[in-house]
Order: sequence, then C-alpha cells, then structure tokens
Amino acid sequence: MAVVTEAVPLVETRNLTKHFPLHGGLVRRLGGQGASALVAGEDVSLTILRGETVGLVGESGSGKSTFGRLLLQLYRPTSGDILFDGSSVLGQSERKTRELRKRIQVIFQDPYSSLNPTMTVRQMLTEVLSVHRIVPKEMRGARVAELLERVGLAPEFADRRPHQFSGGQRQRVGIARALAVEPEFIVADEAVSALDVSVRAQVLNLMMRLQEELGLTYLFISHDLTVMRHISEHVAVMYLGRVVEQSPTETLFANPLHPYTQALLKAAPTPKPRRKEITPAVSGDIPSPIERPSGCHFHPRCKFVMPICRTEYPALRRVGASSLVACHLYEGDEVVREPAPRTN
Repeated sequence: MAVVTEAVPLVETRNLTKHFPLHGGLVRRLGGQGASALVAGEDVSLTILRGETVGLVGESGSGKSTFGRLLLQLYRPTSGDILFDGSSVLGQSERKTRELRKRIQVIFQDPYSSLNPTMTVRQMLTEVLSVHRIVPKEMRGARVAELLERVGLAPEFADRRPHQFSGGQRQRVGIARALAVEPEFIVADEAVSALDVSVRAQVLNLMMRLQEELGLTYLFISHDLTVMRHISEHVAVMYLGRVVEQSPTETLFANPLHPYTQALLKAAPTPKPRRKEITPAVSGDIPSPIERPSGCHFHPRCKFVMPICRTEYPALRRVGASSLVACHLYEGDEVVREPAPRTN
C-alpha cells in the first residue's frame, strides 16, 4: 500500500444523490403507483484521501457503479456536490472538464468489451496520447513501450489486437490505457471480477505496486470482500443507494457493525469451508430501487428489526474511534449526519 504522508482529501462527495426519472410506461407501472424515480444513490458523503484506496462494496443493485460513474462525470448528480482536490467539479467549463478527465481515469470490469477490437494496442494508446497531448508525436512510440512494460507486458505486444490476449493481459492493457494520461485518481469498477482467481491476485498486486510507484489514489468497487481486504485501507458498505457503514478495513473485518455488513462477511467464502453449501449473504432479494422500503431500507431482510426501523431511516453515527454506521441499534452513539428527507 502507498504511504499517505498528509491527510489531504483528493476526492470528496457531499450528500451526493442521483435519481433517474421515470416517464410512464411499463417501467413506471412495475415500480408502483407512487414511484416517480429510480433512486440509484442518495445522500452519499465519502472522503478519499490522497494516496489511499477506498473500497466500495455491496450486492448488485446497491448503487456502487452509479456512484463511480458520478465521480467520472458520466452521470450528472440530482443534488449534492463532488470535490476534486478541494474544488467542485460541477458546472466547470469544457476546457476545465477536459483537464480534469486527465486526472481521473477508470478501469472497467470487462477487459474485452472495453477495448476496441479493431485497433491494435499501439493504436489505442497512441490515440490517448494524441488526444490529450501527453507527449510529442516523435516520442509516442517510446511512451507506448514504457506503458506496456510498466504493466508487465512486452513492448512487442503493441501490435496485437484484443482477441490475441488472455483476460489478464487484456486487463493489463486497460490499466496501461488508464495510466497513459498520468492520472491521480482511478475508479476501478469490478476490475478483477471477470478474471480467474490466480490472475486476479496478479492484477491486484500490479495495481498496488503502481499505486506505490505513481502515488495513485483508488476507488475500488467490488462485491468481493476478500478483494477489499487485500487492497483497501477503508471500506464503505452500500445498500440500496445509501452508505450504511464506513470503517478502516481491518476494523470492519474484526468488528462489523451494521447487520448487512455482518451478513456479507458471514457469507464470504473461506479457503477451507466446513460445508459445501453456500450461505446466502442475506435472506430475500434486494428491494427495487424504484420503490424502496420505508424507514431503514434494510429492515425487511434484517434479523434485528425493531418497530422504529420500519418508519425512520437511521442517522449516520460514529461508533468507536473510526467507524460510521447508519443503524438504530446504535442510537446512543454520536450523530454525525441526519438522513436527508425521502423524495420517493
């Protein structure tokens, strides 16, 4: 892991919310009579310090990828703010937005579909270097070779196309493409979930080495808690558009607070399972983001549910020295932030 020398937030979100409006038709009818929007993220406040890795974990449909796309400005937030290096990224001019895209990059989940099948690696990387004017034209060939070597690929691979690589090699090409613009912050959206276990470890170790060498900052999105423990310093747990727990990684694994986090950890695979059957993370399916449950959204699946859970969403509270949790089980602890009013 990179050593953080100063507690300077590189990325910060403040009450970030994203609603996708429903405009009638079948989708809205499926959502219920009163539904007007699909809530993909609500009131998400998260700080990522320069040089660290923050993991964002949760089931499919929890809003993790939407949050990543908001940071990348692929979506516009409904409300809230995104700060990068202390300044809001919203409402910037086209020139400033383009400059910001050089500082923020992404590594996608599928290393095949994210690469242009008709282009060689050299063409893909040269295009990035040309568009962003990273190096003079006469130096681009050397820069392509340097990028490939940095991610563990031979320079002669530059003239191959994506179908000529293995899955792990394609993901290394994707990492090289992200590094081409010399970014400071990388959103890794399920970056290793499509890889075999042995290759997954190699790519994770590569990303950690690059972080040390280049001073990178990561938001690592994954449903795999084992991966989170390996690569991240802090973990945020998301459920149905809201962050329900934040803790340093080792604290979260040693003492999970939210019932949802506890269930996820209980269901995580172990190297030597005592029984063959797989325990589901939690009973039942994650509710629809179009029509979320009242009160705490997790209450229909929670074994500790109380009457208040069905009517009031819990405030975010500080528990211990470094953990935050949104759960009525911790009503006696310090309130950090009251929940925003529901809009659906």
